Amino acid sequence: MELKLENVVKRYGSFTALDGLTVTFDTGICGILGANGAGKSTMMNLITDNIKRDGGSITFEGRDILEMGNEFRAVLGYMPQQQGIYDRMTALSFVTYMGRLKGLKGRLLREQTEQVLRLTNLWDVKHKAVGQFSGGMKQRALLAQALLGDPKVLILDEPTAGLDPRERVRIRNFISELSKDRIVLLATHIVSDIESIADKVILMKRGKLINTATPAELIASLPESWTPVAHYPSLEDVYLCFLGE
Repeated sequence: MELKLENVVKRYGSFTALDGLTVTFDTGICGILGANGAGKSTMMNLITDNIKRDGGSITFEGRDILEMGNEFRAVLGYMPQQQGIYDRMTALSFVTYMGRLKGLKGRLLREQTEQVLRLTNLWDVKHKAVGQFSGGMKQRALLAQALLGDPKVLILDEPTAGLDPRERVRIRNFISELSKDRIVLLATHIVSDIESIADKVILMKRGKLINTATPAELIASLPESWTPVAHYPSLEDVYLCFLGE
């Protein structure tokens, strides 16, 4: 599978959020690293068609996603960062509602709702209100709705933000298992999560692509003048060296 952005431009007035971004995503996990304002959220919003681009193309399997329309949205799953929504709904009603929004009906909706709740270990608490969930359980509920329809492109925005270490590892391992036959885009400020599970990493700065490679290749690219103190080089050093303001 291939999702490709070519010379993509997005402007907000006089501010250029994406400046001719060209990058190709293949099957597996691609970590997206960049400081605030690097263009990560803008890129994700363009892929999900929440905003319109000002130039360039975005294609899935060689076809423009805007021309594909609902056909592309059917293969797309999106997990937003925000948790404070639908707190009065139970996990079952929340995922069912999101399934209806995705066009699932009847038996297929019931089967997929149960499947994703079981996958995310929420089936036993399906009648509990989402507002009563822990942070990690809310993240899993958001991940469950993103998995409806068995999406081939999965976009995850800060999936482990605010979680304790145990929940972070659990969510991280689950994402790794999901990536075997999907394109997974993982945007996070927790660099260690990306280093642990990403097949490829892209570095973004001020709307441009700085580099793309495996975590090991990026670490090996650190200049000799970069001498971390008291530890072996890591992806965090890559972030500080190439993206640190």
